[in-house]
Amino acid sequence: MKLLRYGPPGGEKPGLLDDAGCIRDLSGIVADLSGEHLSREGLSRISSLQVSQLDIVPGAPRIGPPVGRVGHFIAVGLNYIDHAHETNSPIPGEPILFNKAVSSISGPDDGFMLPKGSAKTDWEVELAIVIGEGGYEIPEDQAFNHVAGYCVCHDVSERAHQVERGGQWMKGKSAPGFGPLGPWLVTKEEIADVQNLDLFLDVNGVRRQTGNTRTMIFGVKMLVSYISCFMALEAGDVITTGTPPGVGLGMKPPMFLKAGDVVTLGVSGLGKQTQRVAARAS
Repeated sequence: MKLLRYGPPGGEKPGLLDDAGCIRDLSGIVADLSGEHLSREGLSRISSLQVSQLDIVPGAPRIGPPVGRVGHFIAVGLNYIDHAHETNSPIPGEPILFNKAVSSISGPDDGFMLPKGSAKTDWEVELAIVIGEGGYEIPEDQAFNHVAGYCVCHDVSERAHQVERGGQWMKGKSAPGFGPLGPWLVTKEEIADVQNLDLFLDVNGVRRQTGNTRTMIFGVKMLVSYISCFMALEAGDVITTGTPPGVGLGMKPPMFLKAGDVVTLGVSGLGKQTQRVAARAS
């Protein structure tokens, strides 16, 4: 299934994308695509519906982030070998974890504003995991039982805040709009091999990132299990899994986003996003 949330920010309703590309309204079935509705039982209930009997949503509403009430937004750094090389970083022996503020989450096409004084805002296309069943100390061979599905994430990053201001990376990762998710939450049974998905990102129509999840240093199963060793994962948590090479920081000379730029990105089977970069109003 391809699940989504549509409507104005803060007022999104749950929906389902049918085979013809029409949005079907789920608001009479579930309150939101969050928490218990992402569990195996919750998703089974949705999948058992007669899609043709659901109301079609008219027009072209805004698409919001596909998961509501995200509790934890966890990110993995330097999880592609070539990306580590391009940033002159050592290959990690264990996953590098940091948080993105849940207030950074936005819809896939909402766009975002540059932080005040920003000169090094960068792009990062990523595969994100959506947790459907919570757990602590999850065995790796049971990890997929805790996954509801996957979505596209743009891990927008202000590099000066990330690496030049001391402390945690989350400083450069958490501005409003720095975590676009969607357009869809694609349930796991639709993805034949999550470790063989193509990723791409264009800036102003020029291809900047090309990658595949098979080159991740730490795969999906390992990440779910590993992260659960340090915290109890909860239904609706989002784990974004790192970016392939081609970020602006790794270019020679480095290149960063400016107001008016248009970023388009996607992951095979999970849809694509388009964001326009805006300057912060003075």
